[in-house]
Amino acid sequence: MNKPVRFGILGLGVGYRKAKQCVESKGAILAAVCDIQEEKARRVAEELGCRWYTDYYDMLDSGDIDCIGVFTPSGMHMDHALKAIERGLHVFVTKPMDIDLGKCRLAVREAEKANVVLAVDFELRYQDLNQKIYYAVQKGLIGRVFLIDVLMKWFRDEVSYYKGGYPSGWRSSRRYEGGSAANQGVHYIDLVQWWMDGVESVQGLSGTFTHDIETEDCSVAILRFKNGAFGTLTTTTSSIPDLGTRIEVNSDRGSMIWKDGKIDFFHLKDGDISILDSIILPSDRPTNIFEDMVDAIRRGRKPMVDGREGIKSVAIFNAIYESSRTGRAVRIEI
Repeated sequence: MNKPVRFGILGLGVGYRKAKQCVESKGAILAAVCDIQEEKARRVAEELGCRWYTDYYDMLDSGDIDCIGVFTPSGMHMDHALKAIERGLHVFVTKPMDIDLGKCRLAVREAEKANVVLAVDFELRYQDLNQKIYYAVQKGLIGRVFLIDVLMKWFRDEVSYYKGGYPSGWRSSRRYEGGSAANQGVHYIDLVQWWMDGVESVQGLSGTFTHDIETEDCSVAILRFKNGAFGTLTTTTSSIPDLGTRIEVNSDRGSMIWKDGKIDFFHLKDGDISILDSIILPSDRPTNIFEDMVDAIRRGRKPMVDGREGIKSVAIFNAIYESSRTGRAVRIEI
């Protein structure tokens, strides 16, 4: 009989919601939570029935955790992951993998040497619709896709969002946060590069228009996918009002519009738009990061987004920023 995998959660902002998800996930046990705010750590631990810590190293060295989930500022993800890897623990981080490509590459090497699972939690990858679109694109069921346009037009308030958080203001700091492409847009960067089997090159522009922050609040980019298709990407946290996210997919058979997790429009020239509904997904597939990690650890398989896959989106948003600085297209090097 397979033993449950014991998880420790670091960071109880978004991590609070994920800790509750852990409790509800088959094969997973929430063993501990850790946060620098003692009251928050104690309150969550009492609610969810686990131990609590304010010192990450104390949780790492407790001896009764198998896997760490990291929910700290983006620029700290791989620092915290590496500490877990050094102790032979499996680890996943919330998106993005980090904002520093060098740290990501180091963590991948160290995880492989230590024979532990390193993963990135991209929630959109686990959703049925997105998996069906992936299958349909890969198998050519909706034709040959030649163009994908991502329009992410969100609003984030300067006071409550960028100047808030704990410690206050970390979301506006270049050291800890990347910007609208690296933080919010990375959801969709990962999604479309997965659907299309990777990005070859990027030409981009980034700027800060409506917030007093170190990072960008608007980025645009032209993507060339490895299969020769084109793409465009727009991300902003300055849209008034918030218009959500829209992904337009054009193929030689028709068009599809994905809007905030649902199909808003679908047309094929032969009229057969039941294709997505006809796709049957595996019944035993993981539906969240905890189920994914449990299965990966038990069976020795790759999780949905392992370290090598997680690096791809980091390379893409860094290429957007480099291209904006230099004015030149940037080839994606993983």
